[in-house]
Amino acid sequence: MKPRHAPPLTALRAFQAAARSLSFQKAATQLFVTPAAVSHQVKRLEAYLGTELFERGHRTVTLTPQGAALAASLTEIFGMLDLALDRAAPAEPGHLRVSTMESSAAKWLAPRLHRFHDAHPDIHVRLLTTDQLVDVGQDQVDVAIRYGLGTYPGVQVEKLMDAPVFPVCAPGTSRKDGKPIASPADLAHVAFIHDQSAEGRPGVPDWAAWLQAAALQGVSANAGPLFPSIYLALEAAVNGHGVALGLAPLVEEDLRRGRLVRLFDGSLPNTYAFWAVRPLAARRKSATDAFCHWLQTEATATLSSPALQRPGAP
Repeated sequence: MKPRHAPPLTALRAFQAAARSLSFQKAATQLFVTPAAVSHQVKRLEAYLGTELFERGHRTVTLTPQGAALAASLTEIFGMLDLALDRAAPAEPGHLRVSTMESSAAKWLAPRLHRFHDAHPDIHVRLLTTDQLVDVGQDQVDVAIRYGLGTYPGVQVEKLMDAPVFPVCAPGTSRKDGKPIASPADLAHVAFIHDQSAEGRPGVPDWAAWLQAAALQGVSANAGPLFPSIYLALEAAVNGHGVALGLAPLVEEDLRRGRLVRLFDGSLPNTYAFWAVRPLAARRKSATDAFCHWLQTEATATLSSPALQRPGAP
């Protein structure tokens, strides 16, 4: 391998923001710079690596396979960096450190967190996003929101919500021939958007399981792009690149806001669910209790949301 100079960290941050939103404009807003500055930093990173990270279309960008792989790695690296810095910093009174994966942070927790702040202005929440399991006893994490089986020894575990699965797409998404998606059989003519979260996890539905449950014989589940996270797969669907499998809690906000629509009735059960995990001996018990109670309230409201109860028209 040819030796390289030190990686351009500013360019990596710009790329990660653009990859997370699939938009240079949204990345610029998050980073408080111009879209041209984000584009410049991404091009700088592409020159450094010698490969393209985005496929650029008319007002749209999508990740190349190399870009998708790098985005997944950077999410882990920056999450671990944030966690390392938090370990080194002294704990502040009234601050809660909450760990969760990027997908649940972006798609579920962040859009609702303002309600906790309104109810508890004296409790400040610090979000740490990583898809790696953290040790809530050793990593100075007060609460972790995990997506899994709930078998976490040596900690307090509370179930938040189940995660049934069903197809979603952007309003106006059609078959490749331009005809509307009217029945499950029409999925033979769309691009399937995949995410790696279901790979190697028995009981977590993927497209092959959904097509089998719908008795769609001869429809290939492999056609379509693969994304390294649920968040990126759903953002691709929001941007009209095909049909994704949505986890009910993570698509409720997009359904309610009209960014996604649910296709067809019915859903597949999921062996994985969302859980609140905290140390057996909480460091800030009253604040942690308040936050976990709020999580339960929000989880109940999410799964009873009218947006999850009815399919829409693409």
